[in-house]
Amino acid sequence: MVEAVHATPRSLRLRVAMGVLSLLSVGGIVVALASFAYGRQAAREAYDRLLVGAANDIAEAIAVIDGVPVVDLPVSAFDLLALAPDDRISYSVRGPGGVLLTGYDQSVPGSISAAGQGFFDSTFGGERARFVTVPRRFAERDFSGTLLVTVGQTLNARNAMALGLTRDALVVAGLAGLALLGFAFWVIDRAMRPLSDIARDLAGRDPHDLTPMDTAVPAEMAVMVGAMNGFMRRLERQITAMRNLISDTAHQLRTPVAALRVQAELAAEESDPAKTRQMLDRIAGRSRSLGDLLDQMLSRALVIHRTDSARRVVLDLRDIALEVIERRDHELVAPGREVVLQIGDAPVLVLADELSLSEAAKNLLGNALRHGAGRVQVGAGVEAGQAVLWVRDAGPGPDAQTLARIGQRFERNAASRGQSAGLGLSIARAVADAFGGQLALEPGADGFRAALILPLAEAGT
Repeated sequence: MVEAVHATPRSLRLRVAMGVLSLLSVGGIVVALASFAYGRQAAREAYDRLLVGAANDIAEAIAVIDGVPVVDLPVSAFDLLALAPDDRISYSVRGPGGVLLTGYDQSVPGSISAAGQGFFDSTFGGERARFVTVPRRFAERDFSGTLLVTVGQTLNARNAMALGLTRDALVVAGLAGLALLGFAFWVIDRAMRPLSDIARDLAGRDPHDLTPMDTAVPAEMAVMVGAMNGFMRRLERQITAMRNLISDTAHQLRTPVAALRVQAELAAEESDPAKTRQMLDRIAGRSRSLGDLLDQMLSRALVIHRTDSARRVVLDLRDIALEVIERRDHELVAPGREVVLQIGDAPVLVLADELSLSEAAKNLLGNALRHGAGRVQVGAGVEAGQAVLWVRDAGPGPDAQTLARIGQRFERNAASRGQSAGLGLSIARAVADAFGGQLALEPGADGFRAALILPLAEAGT
């Protein structure tokens, strides 16, 4: 069997650095293209001025003698073109009708001949060259017309100048890019430092220390630190609740288990059948009481686990009340007791966990059956803008001292009573608190009502 090989994940610092390097690379390419375009344009404009200057010098040197144009090529024109010593030079002077008067027979585009002036690109001696044509107009008695002076030059000096300007610009841009890259790495290192501080804080903590981190971090990292602090708070609640549950379970079970052991030992040693039967009845009663207690403790553990982990959905409290009745557990807990359902036609929607609500409702009903009297009613409805799941019996309810202890640890005295005094209500209160509600305990003339009050939810939430 081939084991899967997991690639080592790249660090966040490396990812950011690669992003910055990519950005600088793209910027460098753009700068290089822009530098080349700028250098080429600058070289063209510079050498085009030389061509125009040389053509104007030649055109100014033309004279009309005895009705015939005469060209005396000036040295200054060639001095200008000599600034590009590696380039070849072409010139021509044409009279009216395109007749070549002097120079090289270089064809001129028709559009420029008609306009009398302009730049054009062509070839000269097998090389690419740049040309300019300027007009010289004469209006004399013995000669009238326009002469066209064309001067051209190959592109070696232009290309060398363009490459030189591009090279110089790239050297400057490269040095600036290296400086920016070094500065970017320094900034990235400083920006990542709070992550190292967080890691150092977590690594140096005691395994049982779940207090929120107070490390100073930028706003972008505050979200992560806030999420971690929230997770640690939830974890601390879970651990504390589980510790309390284990401690409570040990406290609650120690006395009834010890009593069962003692009664079993006495029954084993008793020789009187009547007394033995009586002891066995007590053992059976203790066992049932212990089973009820274990059921409630497991229910409490389930609620503790699900309040922070279960996904919350929109539920109808009428369905929860109906489900509790349809389980028919009340027929086993209190045979012969009347249990009725009271729900309306309108939905009673809440955002919660179905299993937790069912456990709370089951414990409310079980509490009413064990400690209440008369008929028990289970209902759900909307009261004062709140969703209410309630259980009412005809008894007076717990006394004031017991009501004050509900929700506290060790509120049960198994040794003296053998039955829970509010553990079921404590579970219901924990469920109510988990879903943003409350448990209302309402003694009255018509009996005792325990109501789970939760915020209403809208359909489709």
